[in-house]
Amino acid sequence: MARSKIRHPEITAIIALTLLSLAGCNSGQDGANSATDADRANVEAMATEHAADSSEPSPGALIEPSRPVISQTMAYTEYKDQLVYGYFSAPADMFEPLPAIIMIHEWWGLNDNIRAMADRLAGEGYIVFAVDLYGGKTAATPGEARVLMTEAIEEAESGRENIRAAFKFVSETAGAPKVGSIGWCFGGGWSLNTAELYPEELDATVIYYGQVTSDEERLRPINVPILGLFAAEDKGIRVDTVVAFQEALERLRKDYQIHIYPGVGHAFANPTGQNYDKKAAEDAWARTIAFFAEHLSDEGS
Repeated sequence: MARSKIRHPEITAIIALTLLSLAGCNSGQDGANSATDADRANVEAMATEHAADSSEPSPGALIEPSRPVISQTMAYTEYKDQLVYGYFSAPADMFEPLPAIIMIHEWWGLNDNIRAMADRLAGEGYIVFAVDLYGGKTAATPGEARVLMTEAIEEAESGRENIRAAFKFVSETAGAPKVGSIGWCFGGGWSLNTAELYPEELDATVIYYGQVTSDEERLRPINVPILGLFAAEDKGIRVDTVVAFQEALERLRKDYQIHIYPGVGHAFANPTGQNYDKKAAEDAWARTIAFFAEHLSDEGS
């Protein structure tokens, strides 16, 4: 990784401000939970899709950022009276607030793969904050991931409070002028949830093969540009559900782009998975970078 070891003065200030804000924080994470049958079915579908996968990083997962970045693990919220730590990454030459992207991990948790992706995205000129919806835990096996994902969906309000804390962190503490979200698999569904939480404030959301909905009552309030990247052979996030999502967005006249890659399966962009497809992954990444540039940069405004 092209990470600077120097403690950037702005990063140091951000850490100090964050710890001060947490001192009086009321986590509010004992609220109502709202896991649905569809959520639980999605867990089982993911368990099937990832049954032969590993969480170990591969060389393909560790692509160097296009410019040096600095990174720091830092606390940003609380869960069950324990601090929750996210991963902050930004260009090493950052001297003023940049647009921010909230990054949401896949079902393995906030592991080295996600940290590497955060660095890679930060190298494109963004503040990237990778959140932790698993309370500090990561999975090494599909069985462990299934347990962690199940716990997370059964405590959905905790997840929403987690995202709210991350949004406040990047928009207020880090001073980002614009904010986007991105997630893969489990995190892809949560990227859409982030747009639901901030239907006017969020500036862009990217969904990689995450759980979506065609419920127009849920989608109607969202005025966030959406990029959805899906797989034609995905047996967990089926094409018919993606098409229904797209049709609902069209009826509601939303700003969206949906791409369904033929001949590839779920997690085609994860180099550690059995379904990794280099061509589709590279095309999806190029679309992601272009989408964020269009909606988060000053030039794209």
